[in-house]
Amino acid sequence: MKLVATIEIVVFYLTAFGVRSLLQWRRTGQTGFAGVRDGAGAIERVGAGLFVVVLLLAPAAPWLGDPLWARGHLLGAVIAAAGVALTLVAQVQMGASWRIGVDASERTELVTSGVFAFVRNPIFSAMLLATVGLALAVPTPLALALPPLLLVALQIQVRLVEEPHLIAAHGAPYRSWAARTGRFVPSIGRLRT
Repeated sequence: MKLVATIEIVVFYLTAFGVRSLLQWRRTGQTGFAGVRDGAGAIERVGAGLFVVVLLLAPAAPWLGDPLWARGHLLGAVIAAAGVALTLVAQVQMGASWRIGVDASERTELVTSGVFAFVRNPIFSAMLLATVGLALAVPTPLALALPPLLLVALQIQVRLVEEPHLIAAHGAPYRSWAARTGRFVPSIGRLRT
């Protein structure tokens, strides 16, 4: 199962970051990587750092330490694969608006249809799902630590960076959508108008 989990992670990275960036570049002339914004505060940098740490440790997680239990490996692999697939679906539905990070000088179209009609951050939700699947497929202590670390990183990114940017860029349409659509899970984390 360790090899299956590692292959899932590598395929996920190649498609979600590599192929998606290539498609974005061909479509818009930009890769979609905005990175950490200029003037980012300490908490924002910690969030970005945690995100990078999770990405770097995920391929090693199945191999470092012994699994803490012996059941549920196949279910975990299926959940991870579903998370990978949902990530790709959400990225495709974002179209030219897809970005990693925020560039305050850009104003992309607000995407509220497809999976975005259910949650505002389906890519992040799916990444969390994939990470939970990895932890269930190969439940080493490191693999089990990754989902909560990723959740903290994503909460910081969404609450401190992306939501303020989208409110400033889209105003009332964003507020209206955010009031009826959950942040990572349907109906949970809706913004108050």
